[in-house]
Amino acid sequence: QVQLVESGGGLVQAGGSLRLSCAASGRTISQYAMGWFRQTPGKEREFVAAVRWNGGSTYYADSVKGRFTISRDNAKNTVYLQMNSLKPEDTAVYYCAAENPWRNLYDSGEYDYWGQGTQVTVSS
Repeated sequence: QVQLVESGGGLVQAGGSLRLSCAASGRTISQYAMGWFRQTPGKEREFVAAVRWNGGSTYYADSVKGRFTISRDNAKNTVYLQMNSLKPEDTAVYYCAAENPWRNLYDSGEYDYWGQGTQVTVSS
């Protein structure tokens, strides 16, 4: 079992930055693909970004490309999401997820473990 705990969410003005962290425990995530998703009330969970197990390949939703950066530190069993140039439409609960083996990084249904989420609110 893998336990994931997100942190770093909060309230920020448009144009600002936040850095989300996802700390894993229970098992090393070094062989897991890791993803970030977000969800707003009444909508389905939306893919944001993902990174392959070695950090060599990253993937982004078009809506965040060029503004968000996903990274991982396998030695710390932690994944990060650096969010810059935030917009009000980025407001959501952000979830971290782990997948092993890699199947489909874009599909929330393929992930094996999820965190509890952290709220990000961007004011205009």
